[in-house]
Amino acid sequence: MDSFSAPSIGSSSNSDLMDQLKTQLAQAYAEQFLETVREKCFDKCITKPGSSMSGSEGSCISRCVDRYIEATGIISKALFSQR
Repeated sequence: MDSFSAPSIGSSSNSDLMDQLKTQLAQAYAEQFLETVREKCFDKCITKPGSSMSGSEGSCISRCVDRYIEATGIISKALFSQR
């Protein structure tokens, strides 16, 4: 075996490794998604940060998050349907 070849791994170990990698990628994506939504919606909706949100700020945040989730779903669906 040369230095560029992967060591021989059983199919169950390979499958477990792929599952673990998928889980880690999904977690990283979710964390990035939440950070982006928080940042963008906060900047758009919270005009005067304080100890509590007003009703209009709360509904703005809710609508912003809903739109961001919907847009991400549409983009994901379009990307995966091209495969």
